[in-house]
Amino acid sequence: MKEHYARIIEEIGEDPQRPGLKDTSERAATAMKYLTRGYDQTIEDVVNNAIFPFDSNEIVLVKDIELYSLCEHHLLPFIGHSHVAYIPNGNILGVSKLARIVDMFARRLQIQERLTTQIAETLQGVIGATGVAVVIEARHTCMMMRGPQKQNSMMRTLAMLGTFRSNQATRNEFFSLLHR
Repeated sequence: MKEHYARIIEEIGEDPQRPGLKDTSERAATAMKYLTRGYDQTIEDVVNNAIFPFDSNEIVLVKDIELYSLCEHHLLPFIGHSHVAYIPNGNILGVSKLARIVDMFARRLQIQERLTTQIAETLQGVIGATGVAVVIEARHTCMMMRGPQKQNSMMRTLAMLGTFRSNQATRNEFFSLLHR
């Protein structure tokens, strides 16, 4: 990857060996590997058996989980927050694992729509929740730095599974909790 970054630097008209750029190819390769480390993770590794029995059917919500991802169309960052809720069906998941699931999928080349759905479907599959809701709010640098150059645009995506999709009262309770 280092050699490819050196070639990119050359292609834009720079000298990858000049002071200031001499180690950039290596640093860029290391950064890209870190930013896409989600490809090296599995859901089993992330969850790490942190599933616990719990007899409740009330909403569990974790708000404002920071996320950083790379747009698969331009390789530019999008940055935002996710809000993840579920209704247990006999099991709960360690709270840090929700953030780790978000991070695992965000640290791949992504589109926000797919990321939202992947988080929801994975959580549903891991603990068999009766309902899952995921909202992602993010700013896309591909919208801000190129193309339309709209600095204040925010994209919101939503995935609702199970009870959150089928029961309006549950959906309303989720949105009420989200806006507190």
